[in-house]
This record gives sequence, C-alpha cells and structure tokens, in this order.
Amino acid sequence: MAEQLKGFTVALAGPRKSEEMAKLVQNMGGTALCRPAQGTVFLDDEALEEGLNSWISDPPYLVILTTGMGLDALFQTAERLNIAERFLEVLSGSIIAARGYKTVNALKKRGLTPEVRDDDGSTTGLIRGLQSLDLQGKEVVLQLHGDPAPRMLEWLQEAGANTRQVLPYRHTLPEPGELERLLTEIIEGKIDAVAFTSAPQFRFLSQFAREQGKLEEMLKSFEDKVLAVSVGRITSEALKEEGVQRIIMPEHERMGSMIVELGKYVGANR
Repeated sequence: MAEQLKGFTVALAGPRKSEEMAKLVQNMGGTALCRPAQGTVFLDDEALEEGLNSWISDPPYLVILTTGMGLDALFQTAERLNIAERFLEVLSGSIIAARGYKTVNALKKRGLTPEVRDDDGSTTGLIRGLQSLDLQGKEVVLQLHGDPAPRMLEWLQEAGANTRQVLPYRHTLPEPGELERLLTEIIEGKIDAVAFTSAPQFRFLSQFAREQGKLEEMLKSFEDKVLAVSVGRITSEALKEEGVQRIIMPEHERMGSMIVELGKYVGANR
C-alpha cells in the first residue's frame, strides 16, 4: 500500500479532516495538496427556529430527511427551545422518507423507522421510493443540509405537493482564489486526482468554472488527465449531473476508504 500513490498528487477539496487525509496520502507514497472548495459550514439558528416552529404548528403529511447530521441539529435546537418532545410527536405522526444510512441511524436512535428510504443512497433512489404516494395538495417538509436539491424540488412540484424547506446548515464559498487555483491545476493537469468529500465542493467548483467559461475544459480534463474521487453516492451524483463520468468511489462511505480506493485504482492501472 505504501507505494500505490508514489509520484501521484492528490488535491483535497474538503476542509474537514484534511490533515488526516493528507497523512494517509503521504503514507501511500503520494503528495497531498489542500485545496478547499468549500468554506465553513455553520448553523443557521434563526432560520432553523423558524422552520421548526412552522413544522410543529402545521404538521406535514410527508417528511423527507436527507442527512443524519441535519436531523441531529434539528433535535438539538428543539431541545434548546424546550419543544423536543412535541417535535418528536409531530415527526412520528408524519410519513418519513430518509436518504442514506446515516439518516436512518439518526432516526433509529430516536425510536423511528422511515416508511420510505432510498434503495441506492441517491436522490433518484429516494424519488423512486416516493412515487407510490399521492402528494397532490399535501404538505411536505424537505430537510436539507446546506445544499439545494433542485431535482427533488422539481419532482415534488410536479407531484402537486406544497413543499417547505428546512436547512439546518449552510455551506459557504472558500477563501478567494482557492477555486481559481484548483480549477487551473485541473485544466493544466498539474494534479493527478481531486478528492471530493461533499456535493457542494464540486458544485462550487463547477459553478466557478462555468462563470469563467471553462467548464468544458474542466470536464475534458477529468475525462483525460485528472481522476475525480468521491466519498460516496450523494457526492458522486453531483459529479454525474455535471457530466463527470469517471469517478472513483469506495464501497463504504468514509474519507479514509476513499483514499484507499484511489490507491487500489492507481495501483491496478499503472
């Protein structure tokens, strides 16, 4: 394993755990560059309180939960506002749909089981599971994690649902110049791979590339020169939606597993 990434340069687009990931890349013989494509993620308390109060005062027919971390943040806020018991009661009275095993686990520890869940860890899989429901004129709460879900919102609109969004966290852009540096390195092939640990990282990068008129150049580079590495299905979905076809992704959605999977791929294709 120590030599699998020898002579290989990996750009780390995620700000979280970048030091640990860099060390793993180095232990496998590679060079790691910290290239954050996402800024600080912070809790939007005011918006969250407003969303919770609306949720409780007007309980929805269907609740769509997309992240376990987001659900935990909702309960933490509910506890601070002394409405956690009521929130749990309202939540248990709605049909619950959950995306991803972390969301299912967050529900399980509160004694809840989703009636609908994705079959492949993606928004597409979740929509497949929801198609049997009649949502015409029904109230739906969509819990996000700082990242919009245009496909889900479009599908809910077409189904006739009245959708409210609750975003416990909001993602921010990285420091000025970070996206430009990463984009230049990708297009010029100065790096061998980019490791993405969340969908917003790639969305920020692709939006910047589009604004600069260089999106096609970036996609061509991912096709020919630079490997796109994804931590899991949700992140991979964002890459695929923009046109990236060659994606390295681990079976288990862990940052360490992502780097190990990259090493296996590089080692097998040298």
